Amino acid sequence: MTDQFTAPDGKVRCKWCNVPEFLDYHDKEWGFPVKDDRVLFEKLCLESFQAGLSWRTILNKRENFRKAFKNFEIDKVARFNRKHVENLLENEGIIRHRGKIEAVINNAKCAQKIINEHGSLAKFFWSFEPRPENLPEPLTASTSKESELLSKTLKKSGWKFVGPTTVYSFMQAMGMINDHAHDCVIREKVLKARKKFKTPK
Repeated sequence: MTDQFTAPDGKVRCKWCNVPEFLDYHDKEWGFPVKDDRVLFEKLCLESFQAGLSWRTILNKRENFRKAFKNFEIDKVARFNRKHVENLLENEGIIRHRGKIEAVINNAKCAQKIINEHGSLAKFFWSFEPRPENLPEPLTASTSKESELLSKTLKKSGWKFVGPTTVYSFMQAMGMINDHAHDCVIREKVLKARKKFKTPK
């Protein structure tokens, strides 16, 4: 089974983005390095919501999630209370899973602590970047030693819905792992972006 396909523009891309609404996300976001704390928090929250569901479902509801969770502004979400939870459970535009909703609020508070301790989420997350020699072949893994370690560290800090598979997907999405297929037209663009990217320290 091939891990790539030829898109309508005649260029090769990762097979998973062979769905119209995935193409723009694949070409402009997935795998490109990120150091903005708000964006990192959003990405991890959405990956947590995706657990047990399809990414297509999450991506189609992303704008609804942003509106419901104050654009994932960490300090704003950390102030959510029980009333906010009940309102979110009635919001048909998002995934109405109490555990996952409460996890986002809980994780915002945990994110505040990490920012206070490490200076930023970016600095903390990027400290778990795998060494080049430890990277698996593109699209062949769902977890890694690093995702297991980050998952374990986050859970010890009180985070919820951050298992190794969820964290690995987050690492792919935020650009810590370039999992574009070898012949994917976007892979080289991601490599160039990574070379220009300054790892937060």
